[in-house]
Amino acid sequence: MSSKNIVFAPGSRILVRGEEWLVRRADLTPAGDRVLSVSGLSPLVRNRDAKFIESIEAMVEPIRIVDPKETIPVADSSPYYRDTRLFLESLLRQTVPSDSRLCIGHKGAMDVLPYQLDPARLALEQPRQRILIADAVGLGKTIECGVLLSELIRRGRGRRILVLTVKSMMTQFQKELWSRFSIPLVRLDSEGLQRVRGRIPTNHNPFHYFDKTIISIDTIKQDGEYRHHLEEAWWDVIVIDEAHNVAERSGNSLRAKVARLLASRSDSLILLSATPHDGRKESFASIMNMLNPTAIKDSSDYGREDIEGLFIRRFKKDIKNQVRGQFPERTVAIRKHAASDAEEKAYAFLADLRFQKMDQKSATGDLLYRTLLEKALFSSPAACLDTIEGRMRRTASRKDASDFAGDLELLNRLAQLVRAIEVSEFSKYQTLLGLLSRSGGDSLGWSPKNTDDRLVIFTERIATLEFLKKNLPQALGLRENQVAVLKGDLTDMEQQEVVEAFGNEASPMRLLLASDVASEGINLHYLCHRMIHFDIPWSLLTFQQRNGRIDRYGQAHQPQLHYLLTESSHPKIRGDQRILEILIAKDLQVQENIGDPSEFTGLHSSDEEEAAIGKAMEAGVSPEKFDATFGTAPETDDPFLAALMGLAPSEPTASPSIEAQTHEISSLFSDDFAWGKAAFQFAQSRAGRPWQIEMVPEAREIHFHLPNELLERLRRLPGDIVPDDKQWILTTDRSAVMREINTCRKEDQRWPRVQLLWQQHPVMEWLQDKILYAFGRHDAPVVQCPGLVAGDTIILCTGILPNRKGHPLVQRWQGVHFSNGAFSSIMDLPQVIQATHFDSETISNPADASDFTELQNLIPPAVDAIFALMRESRQDFERIIRPELNRQLARLEAFRDAKWHQLELKFEGMDSKRDAEKRKVGDLHSEYSKWIRDTLETEEQPFIRIATIFTGKP
Repeated sequence: MSSKNIVFAPGSRILVRGEEWLVRRADLTPAGDRVLSVSGLSPLVRNRDAKFIESIEAMVEPIRIVDPKETIPVADSSPYYRDTRLFLESLLRQTVPSDSRLCIGHKGAMDVLPYQLDPARLALEQPRQRILIADAVGLGKTIECGVLLSELIRRGRGRRILVLTVKSMMTQFQKELWSRFSIPLVRLDSEGLQRVRGRIPTNHNPFHYFDKTIISIDTIKQDGEYRHHLEEAWWDVIVIDEAHNVAERSGNSLRAKVARLLASRSDSLILLSATPHDGRKESFASIMNMLNPTAIKDSSDYGREDIEGLFIRRFKKDIKNQVRGQFPERTVAIRKHAASDAEEKAYAFLADLRFQKMDQKSATGDLLYRTLLEKALFSSPAACLDTIEGRMRRTASRKDASDFAGDLELLNRLAQLVRAIEVSEFSKYQTLLGLLSRSGGDSLGWSPKNTDDRLVIFTERIATLEFLKKNLPQALGLRENQVAVLKGDLTDMEQQEVVEAFGNEASPMRLLLASDVASEGINLHYLCHRMIHFDIPWSLLTFQQRNGRIDRYGQAHQPQLHYLLTESSHPKIRGDQRILEILIAKDLQVQENIGDPSEFTGLHSSDEEEAAIGKAMEAGVSPEKFDATFGTAPETDDPFLAALMGLAPSEPTASPSIEAQTHEISSLFSDDFAWGKAAFQFAQSRAGRPWQIEMVPEAREIHFHLPNELLERLRRLPGDIVPDDKQWILTTDRSAVMREINTCRKEDQRWPRVQLLWQQHPVMEWLQDKILYAFGRHDAPVVQCPGLVAGDTIILCTGILPNRKGHPLVQRWQGVHFSNGAFSSIMDLPQVIQATHFDSETISNPADASDFTELQNLIPPAVDAIFALMRESRQDFERIIRPELNRQLARLEAFRDAKWHQLELKFEGMDSKRDAEKRKVGDLHSEYSKWIRDTLETEEQPFIRIATIFTGKP
């Protein structure tokens, strides 16, 4: 039949270029050609989208409708049916999990703990994998993200991935996902973007060129060209790290606008944040709406049922019983020092300072300028001078500058007193020098001579940071390359280089001076377990972020937190400094008993906390009263706050066991090493030239030199993953991989050479494809089994029911048993393996020239039997999924009706505006209704493949 007479209906299976595809749409070009939009079904193209123009394909080979009844039995002459075992194993490894239990993510290079699997399980229980992982600082959100990404990749829903993170986190995130989960993200930092522009045509979209990328959200928001490329691209999964930065707040930041755009450009969305809320329900609703725009009807009034299943949040106290030894308890030391005479004079003047105009209250109730000066002086004289000089410059440029003459004179006098605080009179700095240079009980015990002992000092003021950078190295006898500064005005590459060098034992860096730009996300705990707070933040949230850089999962030593605190003799100043000491104690109380500073204080941003503390100081609140009142937030019945405080409505108090959350997919091999060894041997036997390869069974390792054909395949992956000598070591020993990860931190710019030998590694995918290529699309190898009697035949088939988007929803492995040419029974996969003993390597292959005519005659009835079975499976699936489908559609109807009602009230008498807004809601409703049906409903026709034919020996 001419293909012109074939109806390529959506849902039909076609054969193009030797592979099987699912027809999504059939359109006509202006010239009358048919264009088929398709999704791949056969293993080599599964979940890949393509378009084929019928007339162009016909020049090579006409597009055909696939018929599994045309499968041809073929002989396998390999010893012990090696090739068939590998072929069948490759197909089995393509089996798509059909429930929420994990099958691969927990097998990454990690010391798996039950709580790390909860986010993936929770996401997989939802129709759409869109979730906020809001675990507290230090619990390992990147690992939890890697687990979920691995599961999505395994299910065919993670081919294209985009990760957005802050500049300083890019390399760290990229290395973690590659080293632990074999997920290769191409880094599009400032240098990476230039490389991409040089490698692809100028009119091409770089997000189409690479399937998996990582980029800074600040790079995207500042580059209009790349925002345009985002609008033209689609991903299976988008990950946004530090997602609180993209919440909608006043002003609608560029970050929020980019995030809203991205939220609509993928099926799955993973948001990561340890501080996901700022106390405003509207702000948190904006994050929830990125995950599901139809979840919340009113952003100022929503409850548990609206956000259930969309996020998970745990604290250190919640998982303590699981981590034993991985999360050593922190120690806290407050290093007090008496103010010097010069400092006391400045403090006394500042305490009595009263401005005529500079401290006039604004409508917003901002802190008094005198309070800002005190906060700056508590940091350093340099910070206070910077604050004074900045204000004097701005005031002098005003038209009414003469009105501020009295205040400027006061500022001049204060500046003179602050300048009089010489380095030798700066008591806090002198205390720091003593801690770092002395020996004995007052010393920290830190030595720059030790390559594996790094120190980080935090300060919130850039002027203080510059003072420390200028004075500290010389005082401690440190070379220039032993000290680094991490602050916000560094480029993305500079920030990444500093962070990587700090955790690299081969780097000369010993001391990191950091502003609070380093308090978000980055790991500083690899070679560092001591942190000094040079100034005390006026925010428990900032405490949490700073301390979480070294007090986190995987810290090998007991974290030591040191706070430097000045003691003045002036009553007012001494009281305010005592308030800072109380904050240190309250931070420890939060960590031990609650977990979330927001629950403790009732304040949800560092700005709110700083304002509350500053106003307490301005009001002259005594330290005793501050201690009694700050941190006594009233309990709330608000489900929004209750959930954010760690009581996620769908989560039990304890994580299910690892065994309860995971399952194994059937395999013919004892483990990944046995499979990898056999796959390498097969591929090497088919190679045109010998490979440099060595098997090390006792270490469960395979050493090999990457051949050119593999290097070509890796060309669109990060170049850093391939060593200069092109040598890799693959191993199933996860502890060896983790040791290699630690070793790489000791060598500059080193990426792991020892990598995990498991299904997700690109090498294993490459070998699997080579094995599948060895058999023709319609070939089914025949195996003669001594366990079957003469006349017995088992035709092993797999059937897949995809959804309308082409993602497999149901997959069955079944054997059709014939006895002397007559149908006998349907067998499941374990029964087939038990009957044939094909998981054993001892089945001898006679390799005789057999006549397969009778076997060919059994294929059509076998296919008919599997078709009937898959029809029943479809009916069973729809009976199970129908309530969920109806529930989702009912929620959508309720969302649309409620929004329309709100719009009727809001735009009463404004018909055109009301109708326009109602159309937007209607479009959103239609879009999500279609997505739900496309996702939860199966196609009518299954994809069927005959994998292997087992017969009894004559």
